[in-house]
Amino acid sequence: MDYTRFCKPFISIFAICTLVFVAACTVNPATGDKQFTGLMSPSQEKALGAEQHQEVIKEFGGVYNHPGLQAYVNDIGQRIAKNTERGDVAYRFTLLDSPVVNAFALPGGYIYVTRGILSLANDEDELASVLAHEVGHITARHQSERYSTGVLTALGASIIASVAGTPGVSQALNVGTNLYMSSYSRDQESQADQLGIRYLSRAGYDPFAMSRFLNQLDRHDRVSKKSDGSQDRANSFFSTHPVTAERVAATSTDAGKYPPHATQEVSQERYLSKLRGMIYGDNVAQGFVRNHTFYHPDLGISFSVPSGYETINQPEQFIAKGDDGGVMVMNMARGRGGSDPSVYLMRDWLQGKTVAARPESISINGMPAATLAVDGTFNNAPASIRLVAIAWRGQDFVRFQMVIPKSASRQTVENLKRATYSFRNMSAQEKQTIQPTRIDLVTARTGDTAGSLARQMQVDGHSEEWFRVLNGLGTTGRVVTGKRYKVVR
Repeated sequence: MDYTRFCKPFISIFAICTLVFVAACTVNPATGDKQFTGLMSPSQEKALGAEQHQEVIKEFGGVYNHPGLQAYVNDIGQRIAKNTERGDVAYRFTLLDSPVVNAFALPGGYIYVTRGILSLANDEDELASVLAHEVGHITARHQSERYSTGVLTALGASIIASVAGTPGVSQALNVGTNLYMSSYSRDQESQADQLGIRYLSRAGYDPFAMSRFLNQLDRHDRVSKKSDGSQDRANSFFSTHPVTAERVAATSTDAGKYPPHATQEVSQERYLSKLRGMIYGDNVAQGFVRNHTFYHPDLGISFSVPSGYETINQPEQFIAKGDDGGVMVMNMARGRGGSDPSVYLMRDWLQGKTVAARPESISINGMPAATLAVDGTFNNAPASIRLVAIAWRGQDFVRFQMVIPKSASRQTVENLKRATYSFRNMSAQEKQTIQPTRIDLVTARTGDTAGSLARQMQVDGHSEEWFRVLNGLGTTGRVVTGKRYKVVR
């Protein structure tokens, strides 16, 4: 082998990448560090954020238009933004209509927080800490840093591919949802925490609010896992902003470097008053789960959900998945003509593809339906895939897709089957009376305890634990007479 000939291209690659890296390094005014972000300019940041904004809104159920809350979130965010080092950014804060506990930022000043986050925070300072953390990601230009590093890596891979003559070495870089759904590095999270605490103090908020809320997040995650039996928190804050004991301790230490702040009680009263009446859990427009049953009053449909399954309610489909490997997906689709479920299933749903099984005609609560099962794979494991099409209205069909692992227990199979066969139309009275739960406020009276107030909670089990988490009470914390607390009902 001619090592001189082989090495020259790689020396060239190194030189090119080094020149690009050095030329694109700038000093960040917020951090004071040299940073490689030159492959995404501030104007490009703004353009990318604007491009992705509507996609984010669609994915997370739209903007939540509870009276005053959207403006309230924006006011808090703008108060934070005024105290940053990047006056060139036009910050935009959006409250998303999603029960998922999450917050994230896009380049160009686009910051999002869900009503799931608002339900968990206990005062204005805690909500401000979430917004300040996301502002910190923007002022530190972490998204641009990830983008620029990724492009440089792709550049190097492309050059290597051309030199080595090896196809498929270079992969396209996803600059869309990857920028807000990918995890930040530990250093980036720590830096955003530090900047966020700086901005909290400058804006007159309690710098210790961040460590308090991180504790809230950790406890919420634990109760969520216990409640639905799942270890997977899809699209949540935990998948992109890991909460660790070290991080909680570090934010508390950082907060101690700033002047004390002693208006938490006023902040809490103002915050709770704004929160009253906010929907908790899924919205009526997308349907919601209560007592292991999915209701969609707008569409007038209902079906049961297997116990212990985590649910993911998206605008276009409903997903339930369990630790036993079972998965159920429900959505709706329009056929190309006719109302025969068997014809729809083979011609439209399977698009005429040849499968080993033939559809079986069945009836589900008086509605014509068809089902078939085929062998397949899911998560690289053999599974049975069962499809069910139900004739609903005219040419519209309700569709259930079930993944049943070959190793699944008889109980898993029975639970999924029972859920599908429970599909029905809601009565007119049900549509009026069964509505989403909302945040309400109760004032503790003499003799009240966490347990007694928790009995007012309309949640699926673990009511006292949920009450304690939503109100920032520890496992042994006591309610205070005359103080207001959040309940779900």
